Amino acid sequence: MDEKSAIAQMKQGNIDGLETIVKRYESKAIETSYLISHDAALAEDIVQAAFLRAFERIGQFDSQRSFGPWFLRSVINDTLRALERGSHILGNIDTLDQHELERLASAKDDLYDELEAAETKDEILLTLSRLSPVQRAAIVLRYYLDLSEIEMAQMLDCPKGTVKRRLHDARKNLRQLLPKWIRQTGE
Repeated sequence: MDEKSAIAQMKQGNIDGLETIVKRYESKAIETSYLISHDAALAEDIVQAAFLRAFERIGQFDSQRSFGPWFLRSVINDTLRALERGSHILGNIDTLDQHELERLASAKDDLYDELEAAETKDEILLTLSRLSPVQRAAIVLRYYLDLSEIEMAQMLDCPKGTVKRRLHDARKNLRQLLPKWIRQTGE
């Protein structure tokens, strides 16, 4: 079933359409929330609640638009709100499930490259955890979801200038926090 048909079913109150939507967006939504929160359990809870809320509020969704940005906006905002409330302590990168780190790392042909990439990925995740939640959100939106500054401003419901400032501050902090060997490979 395609996305438009699934949305139409949901708008008619048929929960079967939700299954298609979940299959299509669950992984990206969990990874997005996780990259901001560094808490796998929190990310899963937020995404599960967001899917149920999307089903309940599907009448507010404009079927002429893509569901993904509308849904991910909800996930990102819920993640930021949860972090602001302090309802969950941010996970420590050292205690993350190795499966989670492997799932986020891209596969490499050569074992040496794979190990080097994993070490780099661990350092980047550790460094991301040191940024504020809004700075992490800016980095995830820009570099993981590949959104433009205008799209980010719409998703975060803030001016484009605020998005630019958050990205600038996040990049500056990342340059200071990342180990020198990573900074040199990225130059």
